[in-house]
Amino acid sequence: MFRSLLVALAALLATPALAEPAMWTVRDADSEIVLFGSMHVLPRDLDWKPPALEAALSKADDLWFELPMDAAADQRMQALAGAYGLLPPGQTLTSRLKSRAAARLRKLAERLAVPMSELERLQPWMAEVRLTTAAFALDQGLAEDGVERRLQAAAPATVVRKAFETPDQQMALFAGASQADQVRTLNATVKQLEKDPGAYRRLVAAWSKGDQKALERAVVGGMRKSSPALYRRFIVERNARWMDALQARLAGSGRTVVVVGAGHLLGPDGLPARLRALGYDVQGPR
Repeated sequence: MFRSLLVALAALLATPALAEPAMWTVRDADSEIVLFGSMHVLPRDLDWKPPALEAALSKADDLWFELPMDAAADQRMQALAGAYGLLPPGQTLTSRLKSRAAARLRKLAERLAVPMSELERLQPWMAEVRLTTAAFALDQGLAEDGVERRLQAAAPATVVRKAFETPDQQMALFAGASQADQVRTLNATVKQLEKDPGAYRRLVAAWSKGDQKALERAVVGGMRKSSPALYRRFIVERNARWMDALQARLAGSGRTVVVVGAGHLLGPDGLPARLRALGYDVQGPR
């Protein structure tokens, strides 16, 4: 279920010589919106910020994230994860998996040093988050060094911070997915972490170089194919809701920077393509 967000939580072992993540600029007569696709987890020493993004932030009136980037939102997400991420007493995660999938999960948990006693208490979606976070940590990837955290700290204090979703709305997306879909994507993530750990580093290299085709294959291509219902839930429907806010902003005036997960800017369902389809002037990758 978390494929688009989990894959976007990427870290890096070998960084490219020149980091140039993609950007888009949307303009009308009196408005400008800069769109930047984020990686939520990055190594501390990766220099990824394009000069054009820093210039846009220096002139921006407002800066939009998926969620508020403040202590209150962090605390609320932690509380919601505790409320919705645990299985009912007496139930276990592996009882919801087939024997082969359970064995694969145990093997991966041992390699990542994640206690099975901890995983057994988690809903499938939360177990997926826990395993992926542990895998990224092995590559020195930290959420506090992700794009959003860095930009929240670096943007001028005069730039108004806004968000497309509340913690409650985002948690409802995760916890509200069906058990079948949660198990399906947990199994897929376990297989990927087990068989192809290099995919993680290749993804971040693609993001750093602005390689949109590689990103689309890695971030949303598999999700569209294996879990079309979740792709609609996590990408298509959220993008449609966010478009309302973007169009309202374009109807006014001023300069805006939007920073959301890279998967939300890719392909025909991405925000740049949607804005182009409505006739806005969108400069950037196609």
